[in-house]
Amino acid sequence: MATDTKSNIIFSGPLEWTINVACSGQTETFFAPAGERPETRLLREARARTICNACPVLDPCRDWARGEREYGFWGGESEEDRAAAGYRVDMPVGRVARYPKGAGTPVNPRRSEVA
Repeated sequence: MATDTKSNIIFSGPLEWTINVACSGQTETFFAPAGERPETRLLREARARTICNACPVLDPCRDWARGEREYGFWGGESEEDRAAAGYRVDMPVGRVARYPKGAGTPVNPRRSEVA
């Protein structure tokens, strides 16, 4: 039996735009599973991009993801797209983020405060 999950959260602040998202209930399209192959990622992100491009809140979603250094596909952008635009994500311990080569301006990683 399929189960639909509905949120009872009411946004009245900076995330109010999330009420009108086109991606609701499609988490697996916007976040990579562990061990995802590059070819599969390209297909998944193409589906996500199609959904985002038709979304009425594309711009606030993109702005939020850039400002919050989010992982996943947000506002029509992957982590690599955001890095190319000058907005890097924070890397989790033990992982290496993929950054694109090309026209994007490289963003230097944060420096550790270890003495």
